[in-house]
Amino acid sequence: MQTVELLLDEATDAAVRDEWQRLADAGLPSQALHTGSTNAPHITLAVARAIPEADEAAVANLSGAMPLPVELGALVVFGSRRLALARLVLAQPPLLALHERTAAALQDCPGVPQYLVPGRWTPHVTLARGLTPSQVAAALETLGQVDVVSGSVIAMRRWDSDQRQAWLLGASAR
Repeated sequence: MQTVELLLDEATDAAVRDEWQRLADAGLPSQALHTGSTNAPHITLAVARAIPEADEAAVANLSGAMPLPVELGALVVFGSRRLALARLVLAQPPLLALHERTAAALQDCPGVPQYLVPGRWTPHVTLARGLTPSQVAAALETLGQVDVVSGSVIAMRRWDSDQRQAWLLGASAR
């Protein structure tokens, strides 16, 4: 799979990493336990089986919109059997507009999931994957009531899961 992701400013990144660590310290699944060099708090903007160079270039041109304001809101759970815990990203017009432009640039790419098309996208930052229902309950207790975190997205990157590589796009890469 190929993704386009938005990276968070330093303070927002640190707030998410703190939540990752609190989950890990409680013995729960956490993104903190993923020790790959490219692991970073992010918002997934697009996914496809392949992103041709021309389409990547079109998306890279959109990176000039950075920084964009972002707010991390409530905790949200995705999935049915093995669950994911995330912070909901409050959908603000600049972020939604960037998502729509990105989707338009990648509309001909193969394997774009329906849950990522405009109008169906739920922007979020993943905290943990592969939780059981009882682990979700423990994670919610561990994190407690979360406050809104106001920050910004400052960079756009590509992730290639086949090559296990990530790189910054456009203005972010300079």
